[in-house]
Amino acid sequence: MEAINLLLDGFSEALSPMNLMMAMWGAIIGTLVGMLPGLGPTSTIAILLPFTTILGPTEGIIMLAGVYYGAMYGGSTTAILLNIPGEVSAVPTCLDGYPLAKQGRGGPALGISAIASFVAGTMGVIGLVFFAPMLADQALKFGPPEYFALMVLALTVIVNLSGNSLKKGLIMGLFGYLLSMGGMGLTGGKMRFSFGFEPLTAGIDMISVVIGLFAITEVIKGMEENTKTIAIQKIGNIYPKWSELRQTSNSMLRGGLVGFFLGLLPGCSAAVTTFLAYDLEKKVSKTPERFGHGAMEGVASPEAANNATSSSGFIPLFALGIPSSTPLAVLLAGLMINGLTPGPTLFEEHGPFVWTIIASMFVGNVMLLVLNLPLVGLWAKLTRIPYGIMAPIILILSVIGAYSINNSMFDVFVSLLFGVIGYIFHKYRWPVVPLLLCFVLGPMFEKSFIQSMAMSSGSFSIFFERPISLTIMLLSLVLFAFSIVMIKRTKARVKAAVGSDVDIAE
Repeated sequence: MEAINLLLDGFSEALSPMNLMMAMWGAIIGTLVGMLPGLGPTSTIAILLPFTTILGPTEGIIMLAGVYYGAMYGGSTTAILLNIPGEVSAVPTCLDGYPLAKQGRGGPALGISAIASFVAGTMGVIGLVFFAPMLADQALKFGPPEYFALMVLALTVIVNLSGNSLKKGLIMGLFGYLLSMGGMGLTGGKMRFSFGFEPLTAGIDMISVVIGLFAITEVIKGMEENTKTIAIQKIGNIYPKWSELRQTSNSMLRGGLVGFFLGLLPGCSAAVTTFLAYDLEKKVSKTPERFGHGAMEGVASPEAANNATSSSGFIPLFALGIPSSTPLAVLLAGLMINGLTPGPTLFEEHGPFVWTIIASMFVGNVMLLVLNLPLVGLWAKLTRIPYGIMAPIILILSVIGAYSINNSMFDVFVSLLFGVIGYIFHKYRWPVVPLLLCFVLGPMFEKSFIQSMAMSSGSFSIFFERPISLTIMLLSLVLFAFSIVMIKRTKARVKAAVGSDVDIAE
């Protein structure tokens, strides 16, 4: 009952005109971002991060969260109409969505996708209401050793974010940690890695790195690939028949449950849950031979899993400070920039903020359903915008965002430098997300380790003598092994999908 009362208080704030407007803009921007080629939720959130310092943390995070789960909605448009999934998580949607579009049933497929996203997204937010405070209450018992173990657990996410090479992911994580050590040391007050250059004495700003690695890198990639607009399939009527809704209702439920519960595991991304949901749906179907040739359930289940995973990902983010996906890693940076450290104390110290964000997610899901059903035709037409127009706009916004951090051209140069570095990493297939994750978590990792060593007089046994820290350490090992197994299986499924003429966007 306490959670319900706190949620109602959150609604009173979320329904204020300013917060409603931010949720609406986040939903609109996210929907567009999910569909437009060459731009994704990660780079968009990176571009918009500086606005959170202008709008305020509540309004800013409501908008960024809307961009994230709005992009989950919008991504189905290009997957169904163009057979181009922007991310691996959208590949299962292509398998049946594109055949449906070629059959002239692209409209109903988009309608089912929007409804499945709404149902599963709402399920995920309901779970967030009850699971996150419970997890945070238990985590309030944490001391420095438990926090250190938690950071080790968070770093297991690197396995899922390393792409094809775990070795490269670990090297990039180490690089990110070294970057986070620049500036004033946590002990002794000595300068580290400033090399006598005054602007580096304050360290490298997080927003500059994020904008460079994601937004500016995307512009360079688009210029090199000479990205253009892509023709779309004819949509037709977007409203599914009642029989199609009944046919897919159980698929939405199963996909939502798979996405939600697996999304609670740190590092279990939508790239894993959507394939598992699709496989489950095919196995329980009485006519599995229809899958891959235009089964509506093959659209409903992975889309439900995708959005349920994105919603449940906020639970470990808010309660433990562990991001389960690339956009949430950037959102973690946005929270910390505004002095809101995710973790066990977030619900205690910033309860009104958290419950307002959760309530706004309910509101945002309703807005997205309203936007996606009647306006699908309009959204699809916007995929024709030439990338030659989009790229300069993205670049201008990135430069403005970087400069606005400290009104310093140094931050602009840093973002441009990391844009080039990010492009080089992309060119040679070095994953940048582990770099960002360790850059964000590095100071907390170092601080908790130093405090733990001080408590134990330098003995590492402190991490294994306390029940909670020992449990988290063991869980880290289990998740590490689980993640490796899941990645191998996902690669096999992606390879099979590519063999079915599915075009996976890089």
